Amino acid sequence: MTSLRTEFVLVKKAAELLGVCPNTIRAWGAEGKLSEHRHPINGYRMYKRDDIDRLLEQLRTPVQHHHPK
Repeated sequence: MTSLRTEFVLVKKAAELLGVCPNTIRAWGAEGKLSEHRHPINGYRMYKRDDIDRLLEQLRTPVQHHHPK
């Protein structure tokens, strides 16, 4: 069984893992790019590790641009 501590991370840790600043994490949450959850006691923003891992994988995959001739 997983705990909140291993399944979720707070804003600062999410930012470290994704290599962005904490405000970017908050903005991505507001825009729906990263699902936000709230801690049941203190209301802090929390992010699932699985969601962060998926986003990291997307960031590692280069976007193919098609250049017309």
